[in-house]
Amino acid sequence: MDQILTKPTAFDIAPARLTIDTNAVVANWQTLAGLSGKAETAAVLKADAYGLGATEIGRILHHAGCRTFFVVTVDEGRALRRILPTARIIVLAGLWRGWERQIIEADLIPALSSQEQLSDFRAMGRSHPFVLNFDTGMNRMGFNVTEAAGLAEMAEKPVMVMSHLACADDRVHPLNARQRQSFEAVQRAFEGIESSLASSGAIFLGSDYHCDLTRPGIALYGGQPLSGETNAIRQVVRCEARILQIRDVKAGDFVSYGATHRLARDSRLAIVGAGYADGWQRSMSGSGVALRHAVEQGGSGTIAGEMVPVIGRVTMDLTIFDITDLPEGSVCPGDYVSLFGDGISLDDAAHAAGTISYELLTSLGKRYERRYL
Repeated sequence: MDQILTKPTAFDIAPARLTIDTNAVVANWQTLAGLSGKAETAAVLKADAYGLGATEIGRILHHAGCRTFFVVTVDEGRALRRILPTARIIVLAGLWRGWERQIIEADLIPALSSQEQLSDFRAMGRSHPFVLNFDTGMNRMGFNVTEAAGLAEMAEKPVMVMSHLACADDRVHPLNARQRQSFEAVQRAFEGIESSLASSGAIFLGSDYHCDLTRPGIALYGGQPLSGETNAIRQVVRCEARILQIRDVKAGDFVSYGATHRLARDSRLAIVGAGYADGWQRSMSGSGVALRHAVEQGGSGTIAGEMVPVIGRVTMDLTIFDITDLPEGSVCPGDYVSLFGDGISLDDAAHAAGTISYELLTSLGKRYERRYL
């Protein structure tokens, strides 16, 4: 009998690929909604849902009950509006001249952060919902708290006032309470107006921070929102790259650019098809990078649950892993190395690069084939 061949999918043959567990995303949102108490729980989908695909994540979260979404740019908002015609979509970058038509046509809500943006908004010459963003101590974006009383006298009323904590990942940082107290002055000025202060980390700080709406981001995607703490947030992403070649190399030979790693033993090396152009950052290198004094060992991957270290410098398209300690013949070209999400958490991988989960996720390039489970 002739063998029936199954045509491989694009995911099956991809040199680099991401598996995104949408059930885990929904479970994380539900966990955060439960912690938020009486507050509505929104979702932050900026930067293409932290690199995981805003349209796909937005669709499944809306189906789960999420009704308010935050993006940064008008283009992000317009793309989301095409699949979520009834959702409330807030644009964190606000409004600038030239964006008026797109804001109105896509029914987006700009978060205004300055007198210049407010002036441009008024110049639209028509009624449209807006949010006012206040800076309560981060010195990044927003009106000063001292402007709240004057803004509250405007004939136009915002649908929401909001602010952002600088240190929400640290439960005991004194700036959290100071910012909350500053925001309470804003809330008093805008009595009866919806308010929002808590992103992922602040949800865990308690009900004093929840206000009327919480807006988680990184915790939806599997990142731990509090430094040094673990909680019920589930891993969402598995990142894999194909082994393109296996090399037997003698002790004393050098590995990768700069000859920064010299082998102390005869070794087997797996050359893997992902590098810093794919967001697998150069700081993951096993040697030869400035951050190595801060993060001792560099990155690792897993093969069938076994840890394998990066050696030498990560290059643009390739990374080299030491597989010497794996049983000979157990790994072949074409197999995949898991870069994170299978034995290595997103946060542990980010720490190995001397960075944070936010940067690692949002750096993932377009060359990954994505599969949604």
